[in-house]
Amino acid sequence: MKIVTETLLLFLVFLMAGTAGCGDSQEEVSEYHIYYINKEKTKTVAVGYEPEETETKRMIEEFLEELFRDTEVLDYRKPIPKEVKLESWNMKKDQLSLRFNSAYLEMGSVEEVLCRAAIVRTLIQVEGVECISFYVGDAPLVDKEGTPVGLMTAESFIDNPGEQINTIQNASITLYFSNEEGDGLVKEVQEIHYSSNISLEKLVMEQLLKGPQGKKGRAAIPDGTKLVGVSVLDGVCFVNLSEGFLNQNYEVAEQVVIYSITNSLAELPDVNKVQISVNGDSNIIYREKMDLSVMYERNLDFMDSKPTKEAEKRKEKKK
Repeated sequence: MKIVTETLLLFLVFLMAGTAGCGDSQEEVSEYHIYYINKEKTKTVAVGYEPEETETKRMIEEFLEELFRDTEVLDYRKPIPKEVKLESWNMKKDQLSLRFNSAYLEMGSVEEVLCRAAIVRTLIQVEGVECISFYVGDAPLVDKEGTPVGLMTAESFIDNPGEQINTIQNASITLYFSNEEGDGLVKEVQEIHYSSNISLEKLVMEQLLKGPQGKKGRAAIPDGTKLVGVSVLDGVCFVNLSEGFLNQNYEVAEQVVIYSITNSLAELPDVNKVQISVNGDSNIIYREKMDLSVMYERNLDFMDSKPTKEAEKRKEKKK
């Protein structure tokens, strides 16, 4: 099965980043760290830091200033190249949005991942910052395949040293798709192989966007929808989708769309409720019926109870 990722090399870079600086004495005594990149540009380096500010916005400003500051230490350098400029940033609820100039896109794949990892790991330490989004100009940052990178959280970069680097895991996930008529849900269990650096909730959403593996059913989520980000906090899964989600595909009922996502994610052990947003905005009435500001819970009332065509054929043969 194909998983949308940047490359296995980038997974390795993510994971190597988590093991850097563990033996540094500053690591043991400092509550906060600024993350740099080693001179070989192969991993991040955590350096202990004591901030002067305590208020959220002022601490963000202080940490950003440190990330852009040149270092005199030969073993590591600042993570953000001098050509890259931060045009603006803002906080909305617990989401920090960073907007960079076009020079950000000129970084190589590995350097960009390391830069992003250093930024996220540094800023996510600030109290009140739960997730971080990246923009280049007014456009969300995308990977080499054109897929939005989405929201970055503390779990986006997994420390996975030793034998666990780059491991491929197996999982059985239960997904809910639309039936052919678009008025009910059908269940499909998929046996998949995935990288240990992918969260299960992201994996579920990616598979929902692709559609069912079997011939039964169809994707419920409108064509053109992309996953901007997904994260879980205190049992609530926050799903941020692109504006393509608002495409008016009336072939699939709005309840089927919403509960395709909700029921699939609610199958995961850490998810009790789901909140859907479009480009970070949940103050939307989806198709004038479904309030996205509501946290939805699992609901199997929309399961398709009609027999399949094959079942009907078998029934006819028995007669």
